[in-house]
Amino acid sequence: MYLLYSLLLTLGFIALLPRFAIDAMRSGKYVTGLRQRLGQLPAINRSGKQVIWLHCVSVGETQAAQSLVRALRTELPNHCLVVSTTTVTGQKVARKIFADDAALVFYFPIDLAWVVRRVLRAVQPSAVLIMETELWPRLLRECRARKIPVALLNGRISETSFRRYQMVRPFMRRMLNDLTIALMQSEKDAARIRELGLPGERIALPGNLKFDSAETAIDERVTAELRGRFGFDGTRPLIVAASTHAPEERITLEALKHLNSDQRIRARFLIAPRHPERFGEVASLLENSGLTWSRRSDEPHEHDKSCDVVLLDTVGELRAVYPLAQIVFVGGSIGAHGGHNMLEPAATGACVVTGPHTENFAAITKALLDEGALIQLPEPSAAIDASSQLSSVFTALLSDDTARREMGARAREVCRQNAGATERTMQILSPILSRTTIADPSLPLTTLSVRAAK
Repeated sequence: MYLLYSLLLTLGFIALLPRFAIDAMRSGKYVTGLRQRLGQLPAINRSGKQVIWLHCVSVGETQAAQSLVRALRTELPNHCLVVSTTTVTGQKVARKIFADDAALVFYFPIDLAWVVRRVLRAVQPSAVLIMETELWPRLLRECRARKIPVALLNGRISETSFRRYQMVRPFMRRMLNDLTIALMQSEKDAARIRELGLPGERIALPGNLKFDSAETAIDERVTAELRGRFGFDGTRPLIVAASTHAPEERITLEALKHLNSDQRIRARFLIAPRHPERFGEVASLLENSGLTWSRRSDEPHEHDKSCDVVLLDTVGELRAVYPLAQIVFVGGSIGAHGGHNMLEPAATGACVVTGPHTENFAAITKALLDEGALIQLPEPSAAIDASSQLSSVFTALLSDDTARREMGARAREVCRQNAGATERTMQILSPILSRTTIADPSLPLTTLSVRAAK
């Protein structure tokens, strides 16, 4: 079964080489970190300490891990941490926010046996922690062979992923049993991974780490710089379009034009595309929009304070914008991308708006909606398109300061009430991470850990 998996992975890699080459020439997307992806890592300054390997796929998982990383550093001073990411943007963010915490930040290896073995020899982890549901069969198998415990943290399985996993359920059951424990975000996520074959005694529900990491300190220096350079002083309301995908930039810009046709409002926009490789595309869209605009990466200019739209074409600064915003539209939600994290703007007290597609954040969406702390747009119709929906919502919110501020306050309270997942996660992990050797990385240890969280 694993031989077939490796064969298919290799064939898939070969078949996609032309696409990789094109993307590499255009944006350096796949060639970046290639040596590390093939297992060639720099030396780790472990200072005689045991190593914990934390894997975060991209930006969202990296940011969600911040509260956990702080707890690991505080409660396990005799361990050192290394962090891997899959994406280039995740790598940039991890190197920035974990600069003082991680002995090494590197690119996750291709999941081939010889590559994974090379990385395990270089890292020599005493435990592997995987954020959300980045399940790589060969890594799990090689860790189990070496008696290295692997914990899935903040795990989630979307309905779409669940249907796909069910198509290969025997393989999933075998792979999941290489996990030591799975700490899932919600009852629904726990039920899905249980149905896929992981025994119930190796599943725990400590809560969602994103609620804790939403409270992570914002870089006030960057916030002040943005406020000063672009004149985000509240004189004109600021709407942030965060983590957008095509065609959400076009839709939000049309909504801004509709909104500003009412001379009483005159809002400003800041657009932060989700993927850096699209910065140029969105810049071209702005150039042809008829709106005045500035680009964050350009040298400061006198019109920065008066322009209609600011393009945030940097990585790692979005969170610093949220305290300046009256409204935040969270992207990836008008198209079928599953949405993005709403908690970071919610934690600042901004009024949060999202589209109908939030499958990747179903539990968070429900928690906010239940408390009237989120506006979720319905599916667009022939009569009312998405830009008209957004324009109507923005107009209503900016016309009623009291209602908007109350919604922001409720959002902040939802974040506060759901905090505590980090402490419960550490209670579960401590018996695993504090052991120097593990005879069997499965039932006895995880049973003890789960009880500790109850």
